[in-house]
Amino acid sequence: MDRKRWQTWAKRLFTLLFLILVPALLYLLVRNLDWNEVRQSLLAYKPGTLAVGLALALCSYLTFASYDLLARAYTGHHLPARQVLPVAFVCYAFNLNFTTWVGGVALRYRLYSRLGLDAATITRILTLGLLTNWMGYMLLAGTLFALRLVELPSSWAVGATGLQLIGLLLLAIAVGYLLACGFAKKRTWRWREHEVTLPSLRLALCQVALGASNWALMALLIFWLLPGPAFYPSILGILLISCVAGVVAHIPAGLGVLETVFLALLHGQLAQGALVAALLGYRTLYYLVPLLLAVVSYLILEKRAKAMRQRDKPA
Repeated sequence: MDRKRWQTWAKRLFTLLFLILVPALLYLLVRNLDWNEVRQSLLAYKPGTLAVGLALALCSYLTFASYDLLARAYTGHHLPARQVLPVAFVCYAFNLNFTTWVGGVALRYRLYSRLGLDAATITRILTLGLLTNWMGYMLLAGTLFALRLVELPSSWAVGATGLQLIGLLLLAIAVGYLLACGFAKKRTWRWREHEVTLPSLRLALCQVALGASNWALMALLIFWLLPGPAFYPSILGILLISCVAGVVAHIPAGLGVLETVFLALLHGQLAQGALVAALLGYRTLYYLVPLLLAVVSYLILEKRAKAMRQRDKPA
């Protein structure tokens, strides 16, 4: 009990430090920023550029929503894709903007249970989605870090060699997962109250491919919005680092974390005003616009669920 209490307090302290340090570091990075340059960079975006950016964002959302189609094959439930994809889209948008517990967990249980799925099936959908997302992440991040495609500032304690070792570890975990799915005789694993049944190798390969594709599309959107020359693998690697920092910080939508990491790692490589404009454009196209669509979709789903309940009531 004491150990759990200490872990809880340590986690809260760690989160509090992030909440203090991230804004402080972001202030140091942007205090000399030319906001007129940011405004000019935002105004310079052509409608066609923004339209392609929105298309990339929606492709990423469709890719993420397809995680739940994999989960349908994994769990064996029979909800049609026309019901699964809207639920996954809404949950992903709320997850990004309001943390995992709101969008990824609570909302998913609510919407799927209204479609007739039991708690055990929904839990397995959640588990497979998490594995899909993070195994794709590990494969991509492991490859980029192992090949030293992301340059860290010399002041960072991790260093190039440390990041390379982290990459090799991530690759080992991703490959180990695939090997376990393909050749392990024991298919079900238990950890505390959680139980995970390994999918088939074919399904696991689809998981890694979809997970990696989603992260790659997210980075491609930022790369597309940057006005100057940039190295796409480096942009992808920085995004992967910033997302982990955002998860650790527990800040909704990773506000400030994404910007801090990009400004720190691309300092001197790109004009700060143009980079901030690209990140603001990314937040608008990837967070705010899908959230508005998700709110409308959620209201429609709730209305349909209410109509189904009224229809199913005994006369």
